[in-house]
Amino acid sequence: MLRCHYRTKTLVNAYRVLIALIIIFCFVAIVSYAQESNRQNIENDRVSASELKREVINSFGKGRRNNPKFAKKRGMIPTGLTPKFDERVDCRGIDEYWAKDYSRKRGRETYHGGIDIPAPQGTPILAVADGVVVAKFMNEGNPKGIEIMLRHNPEDTGHPMWIYTQYTHLLEMPALDIGQRVRMGQVIGKTSNSGISGREAKRRYGIGGGSGRKGGSSVRRHALHFGVIYSKSRKYMKNEKHLIPVDAYWMDPNALYRKFPPFDSASLKALPENQKQVPIPYILFSGEVVPVDTKLIWPYSCSQK
Repeated sequence: MLRCHYRTKTLVNAYRVLIALIIIFCFVAIVSYAQESNRQNIENDRVSASELKREVINSFGKGRRNNPKFAKKRGMIPTGLTPKFDERVDCRGIDEYWAKDYSRKRGRETYHGGIDIPAPQGTPILAVADGVVVAKFMNEGNPKGIEIMLRHNPEDTGHPMWIYTQYTHLLEMPALDIGQRVRMGQVIGKTSNSGISGREAKRRYGIGGGSGRKGGSSVRRHALHFGVIYSKSRKYMKNEKHLIPVDAYWMDPNALYRKFPPFDSASLKALPENQKQVPIPYILFSGEVVPVDTKLIWPYSCSQK
C-alpha cells in the first residue's frame, strides 16, 4: 500500500514538472513570437531616405547635412519649459537644457537636441514609457557615444503622435534586441560619458572647441543625454548613423510630460510663464509609480526625502 502511494506521489510530481516545463516553453514561445512580430512590424515601417523631405533630413542629419535654419523650423528652439519635481522626493535634475546654443563651443551654429541629466557612472537609466527598441548605435568617433532609441505608439504615451525617445552616452550597449518590447521603468542602459568630447572633435575634425565643461577639461561628467522626436507617421528612415522619422519634429523633452497640447516648440515658447513649469511623474526605487495612472516617468528613479 505504501509502495503504491509512493509511486502515485512520484507520478503526480512528474506530471507537475512536465506541466511546469510546458508552461515555460509556451511562455518563451509566446515572447519570442511577440518579439519577432514587433521586429517585423518596425522593419515594415522602415523607408528609404528618398521618402523624407529635404527639410527633415537637414533638420536631423549630422555634419554637412545639418542645417540649423531647418532644425529651428522643426522645433529646435528654446521653449522656457522647466521640470517641476514633487517636493516630497529627490529626482535628478538637468544641467544642460533644451536647445542650448552651442555655436561658440562648436565653432558653428548648432543647438542642444535634448537635455542632459548628470548621474554617477553605472546609474540605471529607465524607459520613460512602454515602447519598442527601434535603433542602437555605437557612434564611434561621435560625441553622442553609445545610444539606444525607443519608439512609442500613441497608446504607450497617451499622446496623439508617434514618439521616439533617445538615450545617449551609455556605458555599454544594452542587451536588448531590435523589436524588443520594453515596459515603463525597465532598465534600458547605464549612465556614462561615452562619445568624444568637443575638444577631441576639434582635434580630429577641425570643428568645435572646448569640452562643454568649465575649465576646458577633456573629461566630461557622466550624464544621460535624453532627446525626444515626434511624428504623425509611424514610418522612419534608419541607416548606420541615425534614425529619422518621416515628417519628424523636435520636442523639448520637458514637453513630453505635459498632459495636453501644445507640444510644438513655437506654441510652448508663447505660453505665459506661469504655464512653463511641467509637473514630472516618476518612479521610486521601491517601484512605486507616482501618479499611479501615469504612462510616462522621468528616466531615473527618484528617492523619498
